[in-house]
Amino acid sequence: MKNRDECWIGVGDIHGQAQNISRIPGVTDARGVIMSGDMTTHGSVDDARRVMDVLQKANPVVLAQIGNMDSPGISGWLEEKGVNIHAEARELAPGFGLIGVGWSAPTPFGTPCEVPDATLGHWLNAVHARASDWKRLLLVVHTPPYGTRVDDLGGGRHVGSPAVREFIERVQPDACLTGHIHESRALDYVGKTPVVNPGMLAHGGYAQIRLTADELSIELKTL
Repeated sequence: MKNRDECWIGVGDIHGQAQNISRIPGVTDARGVIMSGDMTTHGSVDDARRVMDVLQKANPVVLAQIGNMDSPGISGWLEEKGVNIHAEARELAPGFGLIGVGWSAPTPFGTPCEVPDATLGHWLNAVHARASDWKRLLLVVHTPPYGTRVDDLGGGRHVGSPAVREFIERVQPDACLTGHIHESRALDYVGKTPVVNPGMLAHGGYAQIRLTADELSIELKTL
């Protein structure tokens, strides 16, 4: 790995409103942008393309996956572009890897891309099996772990994923970028793993992910 630090910008829950990306300090010089899900709201590939155009004007390197509010076809489009991270393992730098799982567990709203919680766990285990060669690991998952500050709708109503929590407790990735629950912009820990939900990009939340010579870290930031 290079001697200097490498920085990635993490965002989520764009819902068609990507303009704040250009306001993030250092986004142009960052290694790239990582998007945890919900580029659109029930949007089409054309809607996702418009979001991607805005993101890539700020930084040409964008890695992304769909959330529950995106249409399934967007995932195929991201795959064709070579930037999809759902159920994928990607090297960020020598010794540093990323694994991603998008979609969401069931919601009361019947959104386009929902699967049983057990499916999220299956996807996580399957993609993690391809990540054993990396010393440091970033998990990017749209649905946050259950029972934390990052899945609290308010008043202690937790709506995150038990399967995601179990995976983080067992694997202890170095950091986790999540989203989905807009009300829960926060940093919390599951074991030793810091978990950041930056909330909606339109509301100014983002994450700063740093790769140094021997460490992968994440911070919650606000414009």
